[in-house]
Amino acid sequence: MGIIKFKPTTPTRRFGNVSDFSEITASSPFKPLTEIKKRTGGRNLHGHITCRHRGGGHKRRLRLLDFLRKKHGVKATVLTIEYDPNRSTRIALIQYLDGEKSYILAPDGLKVGDGVESGENSEVKLGNFVSLRNIPPGTPIHSIEILPGKGAKLVRSAGCAAQILSKETDYAHIKLPSGEVRMIPIEAYAAIGQCSNLDRENIVLGKAGRRRWLGVNPAVRGVAQNPVDHPLGGGEGKSSGGRNPVSPWGLPTRGYKTRQRNKHTNKYIVKDRRA
Repeated sequence: MGIIKFKPTTPTRRFGNVSDFSEITASSPFKPLTEIKKRTGGRNLHGHITCRHRGGGHKRRLRLLDFLRKKHGVKATVLTIEYDPNRSTRIALIQYLDGEKSYILAPDGLKVGDGVESGENSEVKLGNFVSLRNIPPGTPIHSIEILPGKGAKLVRSAGCAAQILSKETDYAHIKLPSGEVRMIPIEAYAAIGQCSNLDRENIVLGKAGRRRWLGVNPAVRGVAQNPVDHPLGGGEGKSSGGRNPVSPWGLPTRGYKTRQRNKHTNKYIVKDRRA
C-alpha cells in the first residue's frame, strides 16, 4: 500500500497522486455478489433537484457486503482483496467451508489465504467478528453494531478504528474515531482490526476532471453569483457577501443545527465529540 506521484508534465500532474493498489489481488468483482447501482442525479421522483452538484460519474456496480456475518462458528478463507468504487476502504471476498462466498470489509494487514470467523467463541484475531463482551479493552475494532443483530453500522471508512475503553454490566464504552465516547450494548459484535487503505487521506485529486469521475459536479460560490440567484451575490467589485454564510434559500450554513429526530439516543453519549 502506497502512493504514486507523477512527474509535473502538466499542472494537473504536479500535485495529483493515486494509490498504487498494491494490496489488490483481483481486477474484477465476483459477479453474483454485485448488482446495478441506480443513479438519480440528485433528483426526486418529480425530476426536481433535491441534492445539488450530483451527476455524471463513472458507471459502478454495488458490491453486496455482509455486515451481519451470521454464519457463527463456520471458518472462512480470504480469496481476494478487492477495490470497491462505492467506499473508501478495501473489501475481501471470503469463502466458508460449506462453499458460500461473501464480501466483508478488509482490515489493514489481512491477506489472501488468511482465515476469518465470526461468533461468540471466535478468537480475537484480525478480521474476526467477535462479541464486545470477549474483546479486551484497548483492542482496535471496526464495523461495530449499534444494536445486537442489526449489522455493522459504525467505523467503516478507510483507516478508521475504534477502541474499547471500559465495560459495564450491559454496556461497553467505545471511543470512536471522531473522539466521541459512546455506550454500546456488550452483546453487540465488532470486527477486529483497523480499516484498510490508510493512505487514502493523502490522496490529492489534482484536477477537476477526477472530481467529475466521482459524480460530483462543480459548485459556484454564492458571492460570485448575481443577487437574483443568491443572497450573497452582487456588490461592487469583489464583495465578500456582507453577512453570515447562507444557502441559496437564505438558511444559515455554518453553526446551524439540523438534527431534529432520534434525540433519545443522546443518553448513550458519554463524551461529545465537540467537547
